[in-house]
Amino acid sequence: MRKLTRRIKPWYINNLGKIYHSECTKVLRQLKNKVDLVVTSPPYDKMRKYKGFKFDFRSIARGLADSLKEGGVIVWVVGDQTDNFTESGNSFRQALYFKRLGLKLYDTMIYKKAHAMPMNTDRYSQEFEYMFVFSKGKVNTFNPIKAQTKNFKPDKVYDYAKRKSSSSTNDTGIMPAGKSIFMSNRYKIIGNIWTYRTGYGATTKDKIAFKHSAVYPEKLASDHIISWSNEDDLVLDPMCGSGTTCKMAHILKRRWIGIDMTEEYCDITKQRVESIAKINSLF
Repeated sequence: MRKLTRRIKPWYINNLGKIYHSECTKVLRQLKNKVDLVVTSPPYDKMRKYKGFKFDFRSIARGLADSLKEGGVIVWVVGDQTDNFTESGNSFRQALYFKRLGLKLYDTMIYKKAHAMPMNTDRYSQEFEYMFVFSKGKVNTFNPIKAQTKNFKPDKVYDYAKRKSSSSTNDTGIMPAGKSIFMSNRYKIIGNIWTYRTGYGATTKDKIAFKHSAVYPEKLASDHIISWSNEDDLVLDPMCGSGTTCKMAHILKRRWIGIDMTEEYCDITKQRVESIAKINSLF
């Protein structure tokens, strides 16, 4: 007879989200085929200390793959430690393992830090991390972020009527109505290298967030949430740390779940989310 697994209860609940103080694989068993989007940055190599927590990558990866709905997306923000003159390469191993689980490597994106800390060593300064985007089959949602075309001029119109050839005008020498076109589009989809300022006031204005050792920019989280999900979709961060993904999902009206082994980090996430609720209550 199959042994029943005890259901993990949320540590905190509000109108949009839940926080679990737990080892994430235990909660992931409860989320099979329920998650639309994962945005997370795991504790890679030996660069981040998580109070004795052992990072069981393969178990977590399998749990995340199972938790995704068909068409769902995982955004995996990760880098490599450099030791004894070589990078670990674990980021690539992780990407290939997700592929072995049947996920598509939909895009290899770059998170570039606008003002990276200079390194007084015999190598170039480390300015970026990978943002691997995995999908379970064909992606359900893509809301591309666009930027205004640099050389766009709204009055720059190519008027065929000024040309005097049979291919561009009718018998009267005038181009038929509706044939004048804009030379350039106003907006274009941005590239897959995303640059963000970091540090207090840029990564976030929440001082409490910096009690965590590795905080990524709020805009990074919001850009991915906007890109790969819609309102009311379920966004997950299985190692939520300072709660950036949860906070931005809440602001963007997505349902969300954050999980962390450390109660201190769960409390930071709770405080950041509740600060948004307090601000909203004033309007």
